[in-house]
Amino acid sequence: MTRFTPHITVATIIEQDGRFLFVKEHAEKHIVLNQPAGHLEMDESLIQAAIRETLEETGWDIEITHLVGIYLYTAPSNQVTYQRVCFAGRPVAQRENHPLDEGIIAPVWLSRDELLSKRDMWRSPMVLRSLDDYLSGAHFSLDLFKD
Repeated sequence: MTRFTPHITVATIIEQDGRFLFVKEHAEKHIVLNQPAGHLEMDESLIQAAIRETLEETGWDIEITHLVGIYLYTAPSNQVTYQRVCFAGRPVAQRENHPLDEGIIAPVWLSRDELLSKRDMWRSPMVLRSLDDYLSGAHFSLDLFKD
């Protein structure tokens, strides 16, 4: 029997003046847009992972304010299932000349309409789904998380 082991990932939705922080990155020979996101590492909490990944991919220090949702997504390209824990937060400060993770081209701020116009660049359907959940008021307490 094959063992089912989903990959645990985190993502953040960071809003400033009606625009949202995304990353333009290389993925599977394409340039894609995604929320700042990545894998949970050993010995860190989900919130710590979200803060770390956002800094590593965008150069922004952030404060996590709430949970938007927990999603399961199976990527058609490799059939890997990801459990994506999506947080919302606010930008605190951008670190000038902060080195970005390998594969990251640049952080970009986009409105929802601008994101919609770039649908062919989305890393996955989760990009819009989690943003729309955030915009519809999905707001869950961080007290749900026990380390």
